Amino acid sequence: MRPAKPKDDGRRAKRSPKSEPNEHNTSSGLVYGLIPVLEALRAGQRRIEQITVAVGARDERIRELMELARQQGVPVYRRPRVDLDRVVSSAKHQGIMARIAAVRYREPDELLDLLQEKVSSGQAPLVLGLDGIEDPRNMGAILRTAECAGVDAVFVPERRSVGLSETVAKTAAGALEYVPVARVTNLVRLIEQLKERNIWVVGAAAESTMQYPDWDWQVPVAIFLGAEGTGLHRLVREHCDALVAIPMAGKVESLNVSVAAGILLFEALRQRRSSTNQKVLHAS
Repeated sequence: MRPAKPKDDGRRAKRSPKSEPNEHNTSSGLVYGLIPVLEALRAGQRRIEQITVAVGARDERIRELMELARQQGVPVYRRPRVDLDRVVSSAKHQGIMARIAAVRYREPDELLDLLQEKVSSGQAPLVLGLDGIEDPRNMGAILRTAECAGVDAVFVPERRSVGLSETVAKTAAGALEYVPVARVTNLVRLIEQLKERNIWVVGAAAESTMQYPDWDWQVPVAIFLGAEGTGLHRLVREHCDALVAIPMAGKVESLNVSVAAGILLFEALRQRRSSTNQKVLHAS
């Protein structure tokens, strides 16, 4: 039964920091920047093969990084900053990079089962569907926002979507360690699967007459966002339960998609926290 219709329709041996000439001869992924590498260590979900710290790099949090690496048996090497520049090109690596096991997508059925469990237990999962996001910085920013907003699952299409690249990981600032992302072959089929699990599907569309605060975000819901400029594809838009718009006051026609994601996700979080606070007041 669908919910009531919302209003308005393997450890390594300890090694000391040192120079290692062959440290880059590996096929594993690269994560760079102090915060992304720290979060990878804290999360402990992917095997870190080695960390490189630029000679002269100074930051109070590097001490925490070194201590976590020591505890986990991750080798740390000191190299001239120019060597890091050569590996990560023009990226802002902050003097820190790590070779790490590749980011792995979760299985769609696994995430759908987890969402079903939440709904069955009376919880209201918050899901994000991304249709045609091809800019890695937008993808990274969206995933970072999703993690901060407590999103339970992110779904992306196998085609017309950027992969979980190094740029995505860097922009996400560690969020990839916590946000489960799954690739699906067909977003329309995914929408039907979400509906079967009593999860409402809401798409962002500028032409909608319903503004985003008018939707009841306290129900189990999946927010679908399209690429900047093109929006949701027609079939995806037509299969949503509802479409919501973000009102615009300026002359530019649309927001950056990562900004739109933040507005919608944190409206959902605001409504849910407001409802929780009201319940606490009534109970007292």
